[in-house]
Amino acid sequence: MPYPVLDAPISPLRQRLIDDMNMRRFSQETQRNYLRDIGRLATFLGRSPDTATTDDLRRFQIEQQDDGVPVPTMNSIVSALRFFFTHTVDRPDLARKLVRLAHPRKLPVVLSRDEVARLLNATTCLKHQAALSVAYGAGLRVAEVSALKVADIDSERMLIRVERGKGGRYRNAMLSQDLLLLLRQWWKVGRQQGVMHRDGWLFPGQHAMKPISTRQLYRIVVEAAQAAGIAKRVGPHTSCRGSGPNSVWTMSKAQQFRVAQAKRRCNQHLDEISIT
Repeated sequence: MPYPVLDAPISPLRQRLIDDMNMRRFSQETQRNYLRDIGRLATFLGRSPDTATTDDLRRFQIEQQDDGVPVPTMNSIVSALRFFFTHTVDRPDLARKLVRLAHPRKLPVVLSRDEVARLLNATTCLKHQAALSVAYGAGLRVAEVSALKVADIDSERMLIRVERGKGGRYRNAMLSQDLLLLLRQWWKVGRQQGVMHRDGWLFPGQHAMKPISTRQLYRIVVEAAQAAGIAKRVGPHTSCRGSGPNSVWTMSKAQQFRVAQAKRRCNQHLDEISIT
């Protein structure tokens, strides 16, 4: 399905580029990034980017480096331009002239089990705690957590269905028993609050008809880390030792006790819960 990237009139060259990206099922975000990065070259040239020469590309990259453009950004621009010259204007000779820069990769920030438990305990409400538990416990990306629906929780096979994950791919993530109990507890509370519906989002945003935003999820993680006194730079993608579908770090002893209590109270209502 084509993505509506632009509202302004589109030139034939730009439309061909968009068609090439749609044909390869590029995400909307990737398309916007590619259009922006190719637009940088057009601005530098002062003319259409398909008229670029080898010397133009060399001067463009030198200017980027002199202006202090970060290496990852420069490499992203190279990816966009290589696609443009290889697929859209059929000039692979120019694509080969673009230089991708090497840069040192930092080791990822890793949280201990105790730090993750403190992080989850520092959340301000059950919805936030459940959302972060899904992200860390099932290994989902922040955009994947945001896009989850109630029907994506499959308790029979103990799986979380992830639709259109990275690269537009569908996949399944493992669902632990503890995480399922926490989600059932959130389902009951959300139903009482009137924000949860059988065909609705698993984590509704400020408006029940829209999912929680990725920006809000980032903010929840940062605020919880600050409240928990975690000095590390923490985000939804931060790694954790012992993460995985069978790990027990996703909930502390106190959390497990509260969930067990909720389970006993809710046993008579479990058949009504639409998380299947």
